[in-house]
Amino acid sequence: MFTINHKKETPILEIKNSNDTISGKIDLSLGASIQELTLDRIAIIQDLAPLSYKNTYASSILFPFANRIKDGKYSFNGKEYQFDINQKEENNALHGLVYNKVFKVLQKEASESAATVTLEYIEKNKSIGFPFTYKIVLKYIFTENNLSLIVSVKNTDSEAFPFTIGWHPYFVSENLQKSSLVFDSNQKLIIGERNITSGVEKIAPEEQFDIEDKQLDDCWILNSKNVLFKTPKYQLKITSSAKENFLQAYTPPKENTIAIEPTTGVSDSFNNKIGLEILNSNELYSVRWDLNLLNTAKKNSF
Repeated sequence: MFTINHKKETPILEIKNSNDTISGKIDLSLGASIQELTLDRIAIIQDLAPLSYKNTYASSILFPFANRIKDGKYSFNGKEYQFDINQKEENNALHGLVYNKVFKVLQKEASESAATVTLEYIEKNKSIGFPFTYKIVLKYIFTENNLSLIVSVKNTDSEAFPFTIGWHPYFVSENLQKSSLVFDSNQKLIIGERNITSGVEKIAPEEQFDIEDKQLDDCWILNSKNVLFKTPKYQLKITSSAKENFLQAYTPPKENTIAIEPTTGVSDSFNNKIGLEILNSNELYSVRWDLNLLNTAKKNSF
């Protein structure tokens, strides 16, 4: 039996099953990000201390843009806009606007086989950099060996707005140097100064990308919806429902930890238009990401 515990005096939702094989912690005050996740008694996502959420954006939802916007500037429908610069050292706007918002609980459901929590944030204020209103709903679904996250965004404004969306989870491995990524790509983003996309280059497809001692802050254009993270202890299949998919991988200054970020756009998408979409007034956009811990019989499936 699954249980969902929410002590009103804290922003933490705790989800677990009765035999303690699956558990998770969601922080409503940190953009409703999942800060801990265990599947089949294997730690998949852990607290990144001593690294702070302010510097890592751990498991945050990236909306209305993923990654960076150069100088925080962009134009849309003939108008110029300026986001706040929250990455001072590179003079960029970084990771959107909802990573630090407080979400409220809409619904909680627990059963023998699953737990579902539905969370909501409503933006009624029009910022200078993004003068549009919207509603964002997150649905986390915990089942045996699987976490699903469904993100739905509704444009509640009278005007259309541009957007990309992403997710920023960090995963742990008992030995990251002996871990690898498996994905289908023959194009990689050229990342220039200040981590801004400056172009696209053709690459030879790899059957397996070995992480080894690489310091990653790289982005690939994917040809499929699947990414496989292989570690000495477990294999995790990451699946996206988006029509266009990009993979951002980043190794932070913390041992045996890697950010594997599914996104629908790239750095500076508001200017280079790579992956950029338009959401019209009253329209709804949804994307689903699945984390599936593969069992022994499925370890080589992709």
